[in-house]
Amino acid sequence: MPRPETLERFIARVEQNAHAEALEEFYTVNATMRENQKEPRVGRELLVANERKVLARAKTVRSECIRPVFVNDNHVVIRWTFEFDWLDGTFTRMEELAYQRWEGERVAEERFFYDPVQLTPTRRNP
Repeated sequence: MPRPETLERFIARVEQNAHAEALEEFYTVNATMRENQKEPRVGRELLVANERKVLARAKTVRSECIRPVFVNDNHVVIRWTFEFDWLDGTFTRMEELAYQRWEGERVAEERFFYDPVQLTPTRRNP
């Protein structure tokens, strides 16, 4: 079970848009991450590489935790909003729930729940 201060440090790193760094600092070596019903990605190195690949396509990212955060023993649920200004001039805003299983002070398993329609980039209104 993560200590409250560990969870707050994790949330702060994500809100600082240090997504890849948060993975390196707070996930187990063999962590898994799954998007909705897709197959999980396995291993922290792969998770970090995937995160860096996505972020490389963004001009700016804004990440926010919408509280409260729900904690029950080793399970944590966090509601996030993310706003991406992409290099191609499009914009994506998405909201998701992250369901995590922690092993001590690190995330071992994470699954995201969101409407995939949100992933369709749009043009900003002038």
